[in-house]
Amino acid sequence: MSDSTRRPGTTGRSGALRLGTRRSALALVQSRWVAERLEKALVAAGRPGVVELVEVTTHGDRSTAPLASLGGTGVFVSALRDALLDGSIDLAVHSLKDLPTAPAGGLVVAAVPEREDPRDVLVARDGLTLAELPAGSRVGTGSPRRAAQLRALGLGHEVVDVRGNVDTRLRKVADGELDAVVLARAGLLRLERAGEATEVFDPLQMLPAPGQGALAVECRADDAEVLAVLAELDDPATRHCVVAERALLSRLEAGCAAPVGALADVVLGDDGDELSLRAVVASPDGAVTIRRSAHVPLGPAPADQAHQAPPEPEAPPDPGTVPSSRALDPLSRQGISVAEHLGRSLAEQMLEDGAADLMPVPAGTVAPRAGTGDQPGGPTERTNGRDTARHAVGLANEEGL
Repeated sequence: MSDSTRRPGTTGRSGALRLGTRRSALALVQSRWVAERLEKALVAAGRPGVVELVEVTTHGDRSTAPLASLGGTGVFVSALRDALLDGSIDLAVHSLKDLPTAPAGGLVVAAVPEREDPRDVLVARDGLTLAELPAGSRVGTGSPRRAAQLRALGLGHEVVDVRGNVDTRLRKVADGELDAVVLARAGLLRLERAGEATEVFDPLQMLPAPGQGALAVECRADDAEVLAVLAELDDPATRHCVVAERALLSRLEAGCAAPVGALADVVLGDDGDELSLRAVVASPDGAVTIRRSAHVPLGPAPADQAHQAPPEPEAPPDPGTVPSSRALDPLSRQGISVAEHLGRSLAEQMLEDGAADLMPVPAGTVAPRAGTGDQPGGPTERTNGRDTARHAVGLANEEGL
């Protein structure tokens, strides 16, 4: 692997595959991980196994403004996509949760490698857990999703908006500026700093962002050579899970701009593998949360087999997540269809149950009132602390952290 710091600008392929990456420490670790596996796949295919890293600065990297003020999704991926489209690079590595759900013309996510642990963690002073932090403690996060779920726990902590890389955020705790921060465990694992976490959150407490812990390797849709080699990096189980999560996100029309958490798992059911999906939509202050879950067999699945979900709504798939059909065998394509159906169906039920009331609304329109009344707990729990929920603001895009 050539770990140069060359900037994009040279078109054409000269033997080495050019892998575009952001410059942050975490992005570089992730990209090197992909590059090493890609080089092995190239050698196994009898081709020169050289991958060159090309660093690209994105809008999200240049700005120090709060994520909520940056004006849209994709602030950490647009420059990489531009470099792909103009031929400056051959492929790009993203944290999958950074990708907007809308497809990018001419590009395809050709590989989703095996996922790292998707859970969130707490890094707190004095080795404390969240429950051990006293009321009024300052807990930092740049994610409205995490902030909403922290507030929903009702522990009386002050949730503080933070920006910066892992080092910057952890330093705020070490220096006493914050009592704790919430980060993605996957990032700490990849940076070999997982031991600094003082608590790993159970998804029952805090559901991660759709796609959290997964990487997306994107290339040009017409680049058959790169598509073929990237197919070797693709992990079907991970792909099925993230397709379900992002299909739910897309159907909710939240993009990365609302507090939405989702986590899918491949589990063993009575008749073989099943795809299970849990999701939450919350008001920014945590006063209103809607939680639902559903599961389907990973096989031929009629629309009525999504337990606790209505018939499949009419909605397009997410080409930005689904790899080219050239990289999928028929069984994998079948699993993708099942995953899309599961995500959209569960989102449809959540919308019927009031999730739309918690979503951002276009400027100039009046936000609808949230529903009232409580339902029993479990996977269909809904809590409502007031009649009207403030619409969600800010970006749930979390810089891969």
